Amino acid sequence: MAGNAGRDVQHWNGVAQAWIQWARTPGHDVFWAYRAALAAYIGQGRGQALEVGCGEGRVSRLLASLGYEVTAAEPVPRLLEAARQAESAQRYVACEASRLPFADGSFDLVVAYNVLMDIEDMPAALAEMRRVMRPAATLVVSIVHPLADAGRYDGDAPDAPFIVTQPYFGRKPFEGSESRNGLTMSFFGWTQPLHAYADALEAAGLAITSLREPVPEASPAASGLERWKRLPLFLWLKAQRLPPA
Repeated sequence: MAGNAGRDVQHWNGVAQAWIQWARTPGHDVFWAYRAALAAYIGQGRGQALEVGCGEGRVSRLLASLGYEVTAAEPVPRLLEAARQAESAQRYVACEASRLPFADGSFDLVVAYNVLMDIEDMPAALAEMRRVMRPAATLVVSIVHPLADAGRYDGDAPDAPFIVTQPYFGRKPFEGSESRNGLTMSFFGWTQPLHAYADALEAAGLAITSLREPVPEASPAASGLERWKRLPLFLWLKAQRLPPA
């Protein structure tokens, strides 16, 4: 796979161990300030769930706790093995999002948590997700909010102004690193406007049925996130299959 892997997969192959430490350090990553709200948004369920791009498995573990039988899919071997070691799912499959090795209509729920902005061919990945969804299945997507990607806060104060530093429109690669509490994590992906995601969903035969702009909960995990109660850091949506034309 390595010779044919896209730039996104190559990046995560290189930072897999750093991500495992970053994601699993208690209360370190912002995920923990949104976890309860994400669980409520997905809701208790049953049936077959697929997480595309499971990473080290924390969202797969959440899906299992909600009652689903989970298949964790991930193209980076070290991350998939970490998910397996943590008993995150019932099945583990090494694959890229644009080439899912599952039969048509295999899943009742498909989840893509903070992965679409990392995928080189996002429309192809959404088409594959739609293909493996059962007729009444739901797709749950989380992305970094496109507006948050267009700028930065001018300082660490809760009331610091948000400054737009780059054009909102267009698709652009981004690279950066973040250091906090002795840990450093490098990120890579693409920024693109909200309509690019909506267009790709529509082209794949999916219709948005719900949209949320969550706020971080008041907890130790939300330390330093007060400013993200003024502007959304993430965007969540649900989509379902459009009926045949």
